[in-house]
Amino acid sequence: MPLMTASDGCRVHYDVRGSGAPVVLIPGLGGDGRFWGPVAERLEVRFRLILVDHRGAGRSDRPEGPYTVERIACDVTEIMDREGCAHAHLVGHSTGGAVVQTLALDAAERVGRIVISGSWPGPDARFRTLFEARLALLEANRPDIYQAFTHVLGYDADWIAAHEAELDAAVGRAGEALAPLAVTAARIRMLLAYDRAADLGRITAPTLVVGARDDEMIPFGQSERIAGAITGAELVALDGGHFYPRTRADAFARQVGDFLSAAAR
Repeated sequence: MPLMTASDGCRVHYDVRGSGAPVVLIPGLGGDGRFWGPVAERLEVRFRLILVDHRGAGRSDRPEGPYTVERIACDVTEIMDREGCAHAHLVGHSTGGAVVQTLALDAAERVGRIVISGSWPGPDARFRTLFEARLALLEANRPDIYQAFTHVLGYDADWIAAHEAELDAAVGRAGEALAPLAVTAARIRMLLAYDRAADLGRITAPTLVVGARDDEMIPFGQSERIAGAITGAELVALDGGHFYPRTRADAFARQVGDFLSAAAR
């Protein structure tokens, strides 16, 4: 389990799986690279995968802050340096998609093809209302309700019904998993402060944008906004709720694998 000590001293965890062209997988706000498990199982036969835990989440250190999308993007490039990757494809879901946008804009020379999944270019009124409500639950010391709310927004009804015991157990562990709550709250404020919508037209990397039409967390219209702003971007619609890389891993991995493989043709 590699640990990269970042330039500011924070230790950031990541895993490496498979072989082939390097692909960095960046998870959402939960920040744990194990989110990608079902997708990684399907892609590791084709690519060398680097699965990143965010600082402040997963198995990485959880310093008080400050937290910014740009700092997480810097962590990704430092992990790439440690792994000898001058250049890599990038796949980011939700918050990870914001990190991918940032890298494609600010470190374009390090980026091959990019996949922006279930993400947004900047907060609109609905986004602010939702994430301020999630923030309020943390500030009220209710990680259990925060986690239950995440499940309702993140999974479709069929998945919740089929995984009820597993999701209930996650609610029970939420206080430990999200600790310290002040750090998780700072990471939500990081998202409220992020806005690169006006810059997306400068992205030149070949881009696949993926969204789900039944996503209650980040509506599909946000993916349409991103795809419309990036010249030549492909847009794919799936279903399965916000966490479709888990609920529809086969479909997601197929779309991503085929898109990234096109770079070698």
